[in-house]
Amino acid sequence: MPIHNTEIADSFDRLADLLEVEGANPFRVRAYRNAARTVRGYGKSMAELLAQGEDLSELPDIGKDLAAKIRTFVDTGKLPLLEEVEARTPAALSTLMKVPGLGPKRVKALYEELNIRSVDDLKRAARSGKIRELAGFGKKTEAMIRQRLEHFTGETPRVKLIIAEEIARPLVQYLKQIEGVKEVTVAGSYRRRRDTVGDLDILATATRSSPVMDRFVAYDEVDEIISHGKTRSTVRLHSGLQVDLRVVPQVSYGAALHYFTGSKAHNIAVRTLGVKKKLKINEYGVFKGDKRIAGRTEEEVYRKVGLPWIEPELREQRGELEAARDGNLPALIRQKDIRGDLHCHTKASDGHHSLRQMAQAAAERGYEYLAISDHSRHVTVANGLDSKRLLAQIGAIDRLNEKLDGIKVLKAIELDILSDGTLDLPDSVLKKLDFTVCSVHYKFDLPRKQQTERVLRAMDNRYFNIFAHPTGRLINEREPYDIDLEKIMQAALERGCFLELNAQPDRLDLTDEACKLAKDMGLRVAISTDAHSTSDLDYMRFGIDQARRGWLEPKDVINTQSLKALRKLLDRT
Repeated sequence: MPIHNTEIADSFDRLADLLEVEGANPFRVRAYRNAARTVRGYGKSMAELLAQGEDLSELPDIGKDLAAKIRTFVDTGKLPLLEEVEARTPAALSTLMKVPGLGPKRVKALYEELNIRSVDDLKRAARSGKIRELAGFGKKTEAMIRQRLEHFTGETPRVKLIIAEEIARPLVQYLKQIEGVKEVTVAGSYRRRRDTVGDLDILATATRSSPVMDRFVAYDEVDEIISHGKTRSTVRLHSGLQVDLRVVPQVSYGAALHYFTGSKAHNIAVRTLGVKKKLKINEYGVFKGDKRIAGRTEEEVYRKVGLPWIEPELREQRGELEAARDGNLPALIRQKDIRGDLHCHTKASDGHHSLRQMAQAAAERGYEYLAISDHSRHVTVANGLDSKRLLAQIGAIDRLNEKLDGIKVLKAIELDILSDGTLDLPDSVLKKLDFTVCSVHYKFDLPRKQQTERVLRAMDNRYFNIFAHPTGRLINEREPYDIDLEKIMQAALERGCFLELNAQPDRLDLTDEACKLAKDMGLRVAISTDAHSTSDLDYMRFGIDQARRGWLEPKDVINTQSLKALRKLLDRT
């Protein structure tokens, strides 16, 4: 059974959580978290690297001990140290850590100070007001826990798109190699590029004699065969993800692809248009009476209701049918439209590679420019830059640019927005930069009005340019902080600032709805990767997916502009 990077990374993250609950050395905990981030974001499979004889200890934040653990996991599918720690960890702690928003420190406090041993215990404590009395909790945290428990089932949440992709790609490749198989497409929310995926719906065309169904249920990652038929089978993989495979006739392939791509609301709207034309539309085709008149391609389906083909990312019933009818569908942004990345980190703070290595990696991707925006000194990164170190980095970038050909490294910084709305470094230093990337990294629990005013005050600084990961969310891990995003967008528009769509697949922040709101307001965004390594630059494609779901065109994104035009946009003087 192939081992995915995500499985290794998840095991390291879980080990870090459990060790933190135990009160292990913080440096040891951080080592596992850093290793998890390296493995999860690495462009190549750890299993493939080992098969090629690569030395994993040379990867950032790995080293010999962790490289040995990765090899063991790839060989056995197990991490012995994790099993050892899990065996001595009370089962209640493992369950409580599944509740969104409860990290290791909070779980430990609840367990030790309130004797909470189950989700039911936690619910009772939240209702009784006991949680707010604990140090580091308070009324707002108690209310948050109570709210999340209302929706907590203990079941595995929808998986992040990057994880679904890591699972889907080898499966599709496996299916395409089966005798008689012609086409294979993953439909559903995966094809619409939603930030999370509930299951995988795969469509295929194949000859009658193809053994595709038998081979599908024999795939080595299958944990359970739920159903096994001639044209449809359903399995559950070891990852927990359910996969449906349907083999459809070529004559119905387009109709089936449209139907199973969804969304449900979009499909209902298309079928309603069909009814008005006395047509029946389903997964088998478009019918006039009993006669099939279309369905071989999606374009045929849309054409029969008087519409052009609509990009899958737009199919959420948010006005796309009306836009298609009126000839106003957006010319959605594509990867090739991006001319640079505006949010990246190096070894100077918490990145893995040098200035030159990041610049070379960006040049290899055809970029015209790359901004280095290492963390500032304050709260979030122990090795963040103070004024002296930032000035030294500015000099280093100037010297590097003299040696580079075809790409320009821009001087930036990721500044903490402090709780009072001031920025983390003085204007006398910030004015020497090309621009700033400003972020909320702490005090997420401020009331909505206070959090909003905090960012508005920061935006009043003439050296504030881009508001990064504007809601602070981490998908399936941390809810957005409470902020009036529309008010922030309006203020950014008035002040000549921009919002970031952070392409890091754990964030994808802005959401697609927020991207659409920004577009409607006339506010441009920056799509940036927040890269901490050269391979992280490839996260740009996830940002593009999100931008497309938010109807963004190249003109709506500042880093589709030439360097000269970008500089003009970022100049607030």
